[in-house]
Amino acid sequence: MVTYNHPKALYLLFFTEMWERFSYYGMRALLVLFLVSETSVGGLGWTSAQAGQLYGLYTGLVYMTPLIGGYLADRLLGFRYAVIIGAALMALGHGALAIESLYSFYFGLFLLVLGNGFFKPNISSMVGQLYPDNSPLKDSGYTIFYMGINVGAFLGILICGYLGEKVGWHYGFGAACIGMTFGLVLFYSLQNLLGEVGLKPVKMEKVENEPLTKTEIERLYAILILAIFSMVFWLSFEQAGSSMNIFAMQYTDRWLFGFEMPASWFQTLNPLFIFILAPFFSTLWIRLGDKNPNGPLKFALGLFLLGLGFLILFVGATSIPKGAESASISMWWLSIAILLHTTGELCLSPVGLSFVNKLSPKHFMGIMFGMWFLSMALGNYIGGLLFGMLDDFVKEQSMADFFLMFVVIIMASAVLLFALSFKIKKWMHGIR
Repeated sequence: MVTYNHPKALYLLFFTEMWERFSYYGMRALLVLFLVSETSVGGLGWTSAQAGQLYGLYTGLVYMTPLIGGYLADRLLGFRYAVIIGAALMALGHGALAIESLYSFYFGLFLLVLGNGFFKPNISSMVGQLYPDNSPLKDSGYTIFYMGINVGAFLGILICGYLGEKVGWHYGFGAACIGMTFGLVLFYSLQNLLGEVGLKPVKMEKVENEPLTKTEIERLYAILILAIFSMVFWLSFEQAGSSMNIFAMQYTDRWLFGFEMPASWFQTLNPLFIFILAPFFSTLWIRLGDKNPNGPLKFALGLFLLGLGFLILFVGATSIPKGAESASISMWWLSIAILLHTTGELCLSPVGLSFVNKLSPKHFMGIMFGMWFLSMALGNYIGGLLFGMLDDFVKEQSMADFFLMFVVIIMASAVLLFALSFKIKKWMHGIR
């Protein structure tokens, strides 16, 4: 991949996004652990039900507010000022979390949700504006940008997770604040590299409200069905920050070479595996050529791999007695599950947004992207509510039964989507 022909502004956006993801994933790795940890060790001492409601609401809103932030950037602010506003709000939000006060904690979460809405959709939009239409470098530019996401996530979880669990929760949140502040200062200081990109709102062209053709309607059906299965995927995948985080902290043997790893460090495996495997998957789809599975089949495969990961967790958790509050299960069970979840993500996540773009009529594209993010928000919220059932499962049934619930939901969804994929393929009318 040739990188030296890319504009310098790409690397400004790369490092800005890297520091934002550093702060987001660093904080996310600690949130549930902080909520459920006993007050004697600085946590809030919440039940899994209480933590699940807050975690689901927070991660759900994170996917909803970009709809508002994107709209305001398009019509009023421009992408650049929206990113600056969002970064400033998130830096303040992380700073509020670092203060040992419950009111400050809630206010910090509010600022993070609001700031994410301004930041998330608009920095990605500026990457595309760096290149002329149909530029052969655009896909490569987004690949480099995506690497920044995973580098930031890996470092954020590693550093914030260690500080939060080993030194003090609010030190971990404080490190996230420093990372986001650094990203804000970097972007604001070097924004001249962007030239005119993102400086003014996008001029919206009026599109006549023409009736949809049969082909367009059927393509919308395809998006809606895939959105439902996307919701199932994310309500399960996001257990990484909740129930799987608890499994790492309370039920996993984390001693390695005489050092007890922070539970949050297991979340570094996902960005690490993406960094390693993404080039392989990208090459694989190209080499398969005409045998490359269509979108619905990739979705079904992604769900199957996700379900297989939860099956691994189910098997690993079968030795945990009913009602046990701790255990020492080998870390390999959790590590292999995360590897399978990551392969599922690589089959499904890159396909989703691409298909919304390809299948949506131009004058419906904004609505369909909004619907897609709404399905992800709903999935995150439901996932949080399911996590809230963890305590009852452990007391009345077992930890293994909790993971089995996800195996059944996901595998049934994968089989159903596979059966529907042939009909969905017809509705796509030649788009792969």
